[in-house]
Amino acid sequence: MIESSKVGASPFSFTPYVEKEGEEYMSDAQLKHFETILRNWKAELMREVDRTVHHMQDDAANFPDPNDRATQESEFSLELRTRDRERRLIKKIDEALKEIESGGYGYCESCGIEIGIRRLEARPTATLCIDCKTLDEIREKQMG
Repeated sequence: MIESSKVGASPFSFTPYVEKEGEEYMSDAQLKHFETILRNWKAELMREVDRTVHHMQDDAANFPDPNDRATQESEFSLELRTRDRERRLIKKIDEALKEIESGGYGYCESCGIEIGIRRLEARPTATLCIDCKTLDEIREKQMG
C-alpha cells in the first residue's frame, strides 16, 4: 500500500515510496504515488494564484505618495514574476500527468532509461535521468 500525501496537504510533505522486492519500475502503485504528488503540487500552486489575484485586488490603491506607489508596484511586479514562473511549472506538471496517462512517465526522454524513484520524488517533473541532465547542464554552460 502506498503512503503518499493527503489531498490538501503540502506537495512536499509526503511519505517516500517504499519499493517492494521484485516490484516493476513504474508500477500502478508508483504511478498513483507520483500522480498524487503532482496533483497536490498543482493544487497548491493554483491556490497561490488565487491568493495573488485577491491580494492585488484588495490591496490595489492609488497612493498619493510616489514612493508608496512605487513600492506597491515593485511588490506587485515581483509577485507577478513569481506567478509567471509557477505558471510554467503548472504546465510542466500537466505534461508529467499526461506522461503518467500515456505510460512514459519515469523514463528519460533522451536515452530512455529509468529516471529513478528518488529523483522523481525530488523533482516530479524531471524528464531526464541524472546523467543526461548533467550532460545537458555542461553543454548549456559551454554555450554560455
